[in-house]
Amino acid sequence: MPSSFQEFFTELPGKIDPKKTAGMNATFQFVSTGEGAGEYYVKIANGETEVVAGKAEKPTIVLTASNADWMAIMNKQMNGQTAFLTGKLKIQGDVTLAMKLESLFNLG
Repeated sequence: MPSSFQEFFTELPGKIDPKKTAGMNATFQFVSTGEGAGEYYVKIANGETEVVAGKAEKPTIVLTASNADWMAIMNKQMNGQTAFLTGKLKIQGDVTLAMKLESLFNLG
């Protein structure tokens, strides 16, 4: 289990299943607010996945939550769907991509 937002994204490349991302072209922007804040994006294109610290130029989807809520989601203490429905996770862009996150990143 990651101990920080940054650690999660450092470890993420090894958790992504290339079979599940085949044929996808999307950029996921993750924004953490509050203490331990940061931004990362995950670009999936042409069978390749890139995880980068910072802000993507044109993300397909932006997911924003407090650092505490991200940690709860990443450590499986809170379901992402519940976080969204209770307003703890804000989503802008293609919401259908958010529903694929657990599967794509092997979080479930």
